[in-house]
Amino acid sequence: MKNMAVLLAAGQSVRMGAGINKTLMTVAGKPILWYSLNVFERCGLIDGVVLVTQRDIAERVRSDIVERYGFGKVKKIVTGGSERQYSVYNGLAAIGDADVVVVHDGARPLLTAAMTEEVIAAACDYGCATVGVPLKDTVKMTDEDGLVTCTPNRKNMWAVQTPQAFRFNVLAAAHERAAAEGFTATDDCALVEHMGGVVKMVMGNYSNVKVTTPEDILVLKALIGI
Repeated sequence: MKNMAVLLAAGQSVRMGAGINKTLMTVAGKPILWYSLNVFERCGLIDGVVLVTQRDIAERVRSDIVERYGFGKVKKIVTGGSERQYSVYNGLAAIGDADVVVVHDGARPLLTAAMTEEVIAAACDYGCATVGVPLKDTVKMTDEDGLVTCTPNRKNMWAVQTPQAFRFNVLAAAHERAAAEGFTATDDCALVEHMGGVVKMVMGNYSNVKVTTPEDILVLKALIGI
């Protein structure tokens, strides 16, 4: 069975305000992108990685990260699209063929090989799976005026993370249908849901944080232990 990963590092990083792609920022002596690549490099179930970046940083990523640290599983570096969804699509097109595709945000550096293996196994059984964690906070829905309309029961509510894994044909079909219908979503599981597919939730980890703002860098450093 061939399992490929699409690793996303093509965002604009506007909310970080650092003037560079946040996955190139250094934490504990390594670029943030290094951490995800290192996990995939060491994970026995991942056969190859397609890295999706901004066009203007592609060569820097290749030389300063992929080649410098010897990440041999990186098969291709491709340019991202204007939205995350289109970046994933570009990564899929570069894969060509696989049994399972793992999609991960390069801004989540603290994924583990164990959660990657678990989400792959779930995707094999269900076609689509994602890691996530149960919500800790009460959630309220509001109208356009900011007035609360309801308080959903958080018992069955999860905060979704990545990695997410899919049988290749399932994800490819979901992207093709979304493109044909002009449907967009903030994660790939929603594309599968849109075409009536099943998504299996796999327990992630609260430390699997996404780095978006400067405060998240402080959290990441604390979790790493520096």
